[in-house]
Amino acid sequence: MGIMLKTSGRLLSLLSLLQARRDWPGALLAERLDISPRTVRRDVDRLRELGYPIAAFKGPDGGYRLEAGAQLPPLLFDDEQAVALAIALQIATTTGAGIEEAAARALNTVRHVMPQRLRHRIDTLQVSAVEPPGTRPAAQVDSSVLMAVSAAVHAREVLRFDYPPASPGGTADGDPIGTPPRRVQPHHLITWGGRWYLVAWDLDREDWRTFRADRITPRTPTGPRFSPRELPGGAVAAFLASRFRGSDGSGDWPCRGEVILDLPAAVVSVYTREGVVEELGPQRCRLVLGSWSWPGLAAAIGRFDADIEVVGPTELRDAFAHLARRYARASASLR
Repeated sequence: MGIMLKTSGRLLSLLSLLQARRDWPGALLAERLDISPRTVRRDVDRLRELGYPIAAFKGPDGGYRLEAGAQLPPLLFDDEQAVALAIALQIATTTGAGIEEAAARALNTVRHVMPQRLRHRIDTLQVSAVEPPGTRPAAQVDSSVLMAVSAAVHAREVLRFDYPPASPGGTADGDPIGTPPRRVQPHHLITWGGRWYLVAWDLDREDWRTFRADRITPRTPTGPRFSPRELPGGAVAAFLASRFRGSDGSGDWPCRGEVILDLPAAVVSVYTREGVVEELGPQRCRLVLGSWSWPGLAAAIGRFDADIEVVGPTELRDAFAHLARRYARASASLR
């Protein structure tokens, strides 16, 4: 039994090395594993029997290479890789990409074979993924931060953390150095637009807040347990959409207007995922659209290369006039 365990551990070590780089000279593998070249050859044969496509290459430094195969063999992950895989699979179950069921089955498979210490970490991680149009690359977040925040959400414990501004002198609901830590009742950990956010009830400000996870530095220990509050609007996606739109929590944009465009409805619909488009004729349509400001709404509508008739409200008409004057000055400055 002792020899079998030693051999199994050696096979795992060999497989780990083969995954770490493309080519491994046989002599270097033997040195790393503290075994003879002959034992390396035998262990490679054992891995081949398990389904790993290991090719041998010749030459002065002849050795081995782990290649892609026709079938998926057993995989080996270290702790951080296993956690990362579980996080990615959990997000995949909520993406609406048509792979939700397969991702859920894969997550269950990975969880089943995990050691207890990792299984506990994964079970505390509850993630929602909401990816609006125009998703940008994800901001880097330390996995330990995600696990600490998720654990507090799962345990319903008050979370304390430092939250500096996004840039020196900036605000963005951040705190200067030396400010007491935030105290919140964490509600949800989500991804939105390529970033991780914590949705929580801020105990000191007595209001709901969203915090970028890449700026959170958790403090220990966590605080007392709490009974979760009901999130405004019920659904976390609707709540986040309203907050990022700058609205009052109703889920709608603070500025919404209506125009008629001299373009086919089918063309406008392709570029207006959050608007309402109504066909008025072969080359004419009605567009109802929202934005965070009236100039922003006018600019969004102005990107369509077509004549525009403003139906209302007056604020939108004034915003077009304001932009027209600004663009005229910009044009004059180029002469």
